[in-house]
Amino acid sequence: MRRKSLPQFFGFGFLYLSILVALLSLGVIIYFISINGLKALSWEFITQVPRHAMTQGGIAPALVGTIYLTIGAVLFALPIGIACAIYLCEYSPKSMIINVIRMSINNLAGVPSVVFGLFGLAVFVKFFGFGVSILSGSLTLGIMILPGIISAAQEALLAVPQSLREASLALGATQWQTIQKIVLPTALPGILTGVILSIGRAAGETAPIMFTAVTFYTRGYPKSIFDEVMALPYHIYALMTEGTFPEQQTLIAYGCAFLLMLIVLIISGFAIFLRQRQRKYDFV
Repeated sequence: MRRKSLPQFFGFGFLYLSILVALLSLGVIIYFISINGLKALSWEFITQVPRHAMTQGGIAPALVGTIYLTIGAVLFALPIGIACAIYLCEYSPKSMIINVIRMSINNLAGVPSVVFGLFGLAVFVKFFGFGVSILSGSLTLGIMILPGIISAAQEALLAVPQSLREASLALGATQWQTIQKIVLPTALPGILTGVILSIGRAAGETAPIMFTAVTFYTRGYPKSIFDEVMALPYHIYALMTEGTFPEQQTLIAYGCAFLLMLIVLIISGFAIFLRQRQRKYDFV
């Protein structure tokens, strides 16, 4: 082996090892949760309400609450995030202020989730008077995932070749027509990547909804966006920290974790399917 090829050999070896470690870690987590969670899984577990101090019955209210909160957060954050990214990339002048705004957005993505929860408690629950409700929790989660969506949309828009914009403008299209017909469809796969990551984070967070949306126990389903709900992340936390039947509650907690993981995987898989389909159409 040549001396010059040694760094390349060790470099690729380190890359392959990193990929293997990441895949093994993911596989172990999925296997561990699946093995323990499948023991609790049944049709009753998915469709019934909790009974007997949450040691029997199902987790249907928590499942419905998680779906409501996740959908509400994405519906709030997605249009605002894309609009902000379009302005920053297509309309805003290049200046120091814009660079500071972009840096602030990137820094906001690293703020701990509990800080967003306290913000939601102070603003949406107390100041606006929404109370502990689906609306307060969805808005808080939406603000939490907003920086990630903006950053992903910005990167996707900046990756669109400038020549496409110039060709569209040269043919007589306006700037908005160019953005709507050329830039956004081309950048859509990258935007969907940011949405996938945001969905996973919104569905799995506990701290923000702990202060703004969830309750420890309820037998019914929410009737409006101003009702409080149960949610899978907080339900897992409650089962593992509060209660007098540790064995039954631990089993139910694993079942909740498995369903939460399954929801994220299904939503992410659907988004990946849409992204790959869009990319195929782009090449066609």
